Amino acid sequence: MPTYTLQYFHLQGRAEPVRFLLKDQGLSWEEEVVTPETWYQGDLKKSCAFGQLPALKDGDFTLYQSNAILRYLGRAHDLYGKDRQEAALIDMVNDSVEDLRGKYLRLIYQTYEEEKGRYIENLPNELKYFECCLSKNNAGKGFFVGEKISFADYSLLSVLRNHLVLAPSCLHDFPLLKAYVDRLSARPNIKSFLECHESKSRPINWNGKQ
Repeated sequence: MPTYTLQYFHLQGRAEPVRFLLKDQGLSWEEEVVTPETWYQGDLKKSCAFGQLPALKDGDFTLYQSNAILRYLGRAHDLYGKDRQEAALIDMVNDSVEDLRGKYLRLIYQTYEEEKGRYIENLPNELKYFECCLSKNNAGKGFFVGEKISFADYSLLSVLRNHLVLAPSCLHDFPLLKAYVDRLSARPNIKSFLECHESKSRPINWNGKQ
């Protein structure tokens, strides 16, 4: 029987880092897919703590907000660093990922037509900080913090893969980030997940822009 239930749309969106974590860690879960029709009816939205999905169900416990879900799973499955300092650095990285994700989502859902070119032009100014941060841990050959993958790595992997669709050459000048994405995407469980039909069939964003 599945350990967890992930409630979300037939969409990569904010649930994809959670899926990466669950799959990579060999954890079992089932998808509870919410259709647009169900969502627009409003009853489910009203039942969500902050009117948003995804939701993670762990037995009779339900948690909302994607980053809270990642932290919950991080604590439960030793993906939150070896001590308080590593945990703080993981939070720092994840908060920075969320900043970038927020800018990406504003582009996708609000300003795509008029701002896409400018966004891509400015993207190196965003990515250079991640390249620098990665370089400071094991010369950029592993993960962002410490010697073990963390929930923040799954979050960043998702955002960077989204940007590689938006701007395929965006990591050209960032060899450590490019190798990082390639390395994490090649982890056996993540690789098999990315190659499966169900994963490939999920749109990145709800409005079809990418």
